[in-house]
Amino acid sequence: MDPKRKEILNKELNIHSWRDLLEYYPYKYVDRSRIYTIKELSADMPFVQIKGKILSFEEFEMGPRHKRVVAHFSDGFGVVDLVWFRGVQYIYKKYKMGVQYIVFGKPSVYGGRYQFAHPDIDDASSLQLSEMGMQPYYVTTEKMKKAGIQSRAIEKLEKTLINKIPAPMPETLPPYITRPLHLISRDDACRMIHYPKTADEMKHARERLKFEELFYVQLNILRYASDHRRKYSGYIFQHVGEQFNYFYSHNLQFELTDAQKRVMHEIRTDMRSGRQMNRLLQGDVGSGKTLVALMSMLIAIDNGYQACIMAPTEILAEQHLATITKFLHGMNIRVELLTGIVKGKKRKEVLSGLVDGSVQILVGTHAIIESPVQFAHLGIAVVDEQHRFGVKQRAKLWGKSEKPPHMLVMTATPIPRTLAMTIYGDLDVSVIDELPPGRKPIQTTHQFDTHLSSLYNGIRQQIRQGRQVYIVFPLIKENEKSDLKNLEDGFEALLQIFPEFHLSKVHGKMKAKDKEEEMHKFVSGETQILVATTVIEVGVNVPNASVMVILDAQRFGLSQLHQLRGRVGRGADQSYCILVTSYKLAEETRKRMDIMCDTNDGFLIAEADLKFRGPGDLEGTQQSGIAFDLKIADIARDGQIVQMAREEAQKIIDADPDCEKTEYMILWNRLKELRKTNINWAAIS
Repeated sequence: MDPKRKEILNKELNIHSWRDLLEYYPYKYVDRSRIYTIKELSADMPFVQIKGKILSFEEFEMGPRHKRVVAHFSDGFGVVDLVWFRGVQYIYKKYKMGVQYIVFGKPSVYGGRYQFAHPDIDDASSLQLSEMGMQPYYVTTEKMKKAGIQSRAIEKLEKTLINKIPAPMPETLPPYITRPLHLISRDDACRMIHYPKTADEMKHARERLKFEELFYVQLNILRYASDHRRKYSGYIFQHVGEQFNYFYSHNLQFELTDAQKRVMHEIRTDMRSGRQMNRLLQGDVGSGKTLVALMSMLIAIDNGYQACIMAPTEILAEQHLATITKFLHGMNIRVELLTGIVKGKKRKEVLSGLVDGSVQILVGTHAIIESPVQFAHLGIAVVDEQHRFGVKQRAKLWGKSEKPPHMLVMTATPIPRTLAMTIYGDLDVSVIDELPPGRKPIQTTHQFDTHLSSLYNGIRQQIRQGRQVYIVFPLIKENEKSDLKNLEDGFEALLQIFPEFHLSKVHGKMKAKDKEEEMHKFVSGETQILVATTVIEVGVNVPNASVMVILDAQRFGLSQLHQLRGRVGRGADQSYCILVTSYKLAEETRKRMDIMCDTNDGFLIAEADLKFRGPGDLEGTQQSGIAFDLKIADIARDGQIVQMAREEAQKIIDADPDCEKTEYMILWNRLKELRKTNINWAAIS
């Protein structure tokens, strides 16, 4: 391969070896075994082939030095136009009238006639249809296209490679797995994935490769979890004592929901079991996760241990401190804050209080796990918003006491079950799936930006009733000047629209101090409208805010919209979320808006989001050290295969926990190999 191409494939697709190239799979296929007649065409067809001759050429001026060339093409049953917008000279040189060609492309209608723009054209005499079968298509980037590396060029590379690889390629899954599941061999799968003769071959190849990929991800996670369980016993918290009981009978204002009781029961069982608890607690914003976390911490304190809770940002850590202090009023429990702003003498006091055990609950950011912080006996660690906190960080915490503390990991991002099994395979999952009493579900509506005046009147009405309003601008990349300008201009316009109210604005480019100040004004009710970018997503609690207006809502993912919506509805009043978009919407966007209006269920939304976007966009999963380099499997759509792969991997772990039996060696060796070649794999252990 010439060096330039090699460099582009390295840079753009991360292809460095023949193995990488083999694993660069097609994203779709087009059936090239069939020829259509022109009269069978319809505009909604995907790529098709027709066979015929060029009757004549025509040229049209498209501006200075720019021509469009049209070839009129007929198969004897009708006429279509082949159109090119560039490369005029080349076309005349290459294609002749009266020669039999096979044309391949996507038909569209223009001026009452079918046309194919920039079609693939092959000489009919040199093309064997039967060997064409299903044609693979590969994703290519802009840079590649510029260098002339289109999907066809990759297809040719794959073809050359497959012909050179000696058969059979070594097998990576033993027959006791492949046979019962009816999976084809690895050799067949690798060849057929690039060159399936039929749709059936393609399906079998994809199934086998998806299963294999997910199976090794699961085997890796489960092995890690099983090693961990055997290696570490946990503290046993036998009794529930006076602090917990006092809190339960005096400070709890309302009855726990059934979901909260169920989760508390699961946590209690873990804490008594002698195993270290590793639990993921999922629950929508406002479902009462913090209360469950606090009650779990009180059990640790009753058994003579300390607890800590970590949040991803300082403002969120301060909110946790305020919430916990309020919950514990009248109780003799020392709660301290440790973040970047706690300095000097105060910091020293907190650090020494941790060492002598007098600080019972520590609230802070993830900085807690950095080395100078030492506890007398840390019994439980609660981590808020897990997706920023991978396995590695959790392992750091285990070194803070003689046995690893119990771990409770909380997230308001509902993660579909298949994804949770893959990302947090070492965690048990608990879900709080009902809201506390007195909470009214948020009413969500979708409006077009042509009706803004009625929206503004609605906002005025709400503020006059004493409520507050968020207006969110999409700032997708905080550094993009155009986006910031949108916000600035929008803010100025809103000042004109609402002269009678006070407005605050917050965006990521502001200094932390100014941001805090503006937020504070809104929290205290000094300003009625907060104009913001998505920085308000996480955690800030304003019970009085009842309206969330999201402008250009089509620019956000579903989960992001759901998180933003969760900022209102914190009080007992009816809250509203208004999604504003332009009138022209793609079908998919319209579906997204409908889902948001139809349901408040975070899990349904996450499932749908995953299907729309794919797992790659799930915030932070890429960074948090998950073995996630999936080349063909798709967690959203392949839930069944995830489940199947997990069951098979679990069987292997149960049968050979020490990884030493000869019949499983093929699997352990392959896992070793994968961990070497795929850097992400190592991050999990």
